[in-house]
Amino acid sequence: MTTANLQSNYKTVIEQIRAMEASAGRPCESVNLVAVSKLHPVESIRKLALLGQRAFGENFVQEAKTKQEALTDLNLEWHFIGHIQSNKTKDIANSFSWVHSVDRVKIARRLANQRSSDMPPLNICIQVNLQAEQTKSGASAAEIGNLAEEISAFENVSVRGLMIIPQPESDPMKQRAVFAELRQLLETINERGYVMDTLSMGMTADMEAAISEGSTHVRIGTALFGPRPVRR
Repeated sequence: MTTANLQSNYKTVIEQIRAMEASAGRPCESVNLVAVSKLHPVESIRKLALLGQRAFGENFVQEAKTKQEALTDLNLEWHFIGHIQSNKTKDIANSFSWVHSVDRVKIARRLANQRSSDMPPLNICIQVNLQAEQTKSGASAAEIGNLAEEISAFENVSVRGLMIIPQPESDPMKQRAVFAELRQLLETINERGYVMDTLSMGMTADMEAAISEGSTHVRIGTALFGPRPVRR
């Protein structure tokens, strides 16, 4: 993608996010943009970073590490947003600032144990599968309270909030209903004494609904980088 196209896309997405914040009555810059750069080239990430974007989301560990090594001259914040395999937790623990897709105590324990003690705590979001989709990872709503309690006891990690990847839905009201349920779940857990402040929800097709329901991190790829290349 050309620099001009990327610049135009980035400007449009930022303006949309700010307008959606205002429409929802939320403070300006209360929503963070995570640019989903999986399968897109290093050159596109560098161009976007030079326009001011700092947070980038990746799904595949080895691909992410290659990009990180090529971009060490930039002060970027890396978010892991993909399914976590046990044999990849050490790399994830030490190569990312955020992990959005933790759904098991076992994975959280491995991340905590393998995170270098001289690094800041790893920010963790618990992935929730509210719609009980068989093809998606995520804990059930009933499991979240116990997960948050167990993970909060680990050193080197900080439980920041919840994440969801809902079923594709074109009806804005149905989109909002799922996001509202996740927000209410976070509020319920915080009533138990937690101070989780993050709702990682909303992508290109449903970010307005997500922002309306309190999203703090929207994960946007296509609207920035264009269609995603096929993984080989």
